Amino acid sequence: MHLIPRTSLLDIDAVFDNFFAPMANKPSLNGLFTPRVDVRETANGYEISAELPGVKKEDLTVAVDQGVLSIEAESRFENQEEKTGKLVRQERRYGKFSRSFTLGSGIDENAISARFENGVLTLVAPKVIEQTPEKRQVEIH
Repeated sequence: MHLIPRTSLLDIDAVFDNFFAPMANKPSLNGLFTPRVDVRETANGYEISAELPGVKKEDLTVAVDQGVLSIEAESRFENQEEKTGKLVRQERRYGKFSRSFTLGSGIDENAISARFENGVLTLVAPKVIEQTPEKRQVEIH
């Protein structure tokens, strides 16, 4: 595979860090979350879908730097008083989101595209089109 999440099973430290998976859904002390993503391989490349509920397009950044594709976003929460009662529990996330992927040599970094609709970020990372050299006759002088 030419597109590997940076927190993949190939990272042995991540296996031990994620051993207690139910705890992974709790916000960390620094307010950083890792959005869940789906990665699909197609004939022409890879499609990455990330759910970013509560994130606005202007608070979202997608960048490619030295072979690493990064998704960063911030979801802000405004504390508002309830007129009809006291808020007892809130299960909406807010804070910073971050996810990155190592791109292999088979990805065309310059052709990666993104769209953001209804809280879902979709990235398309096309594969490099490999051209086989044509056989040609070399003239002898």
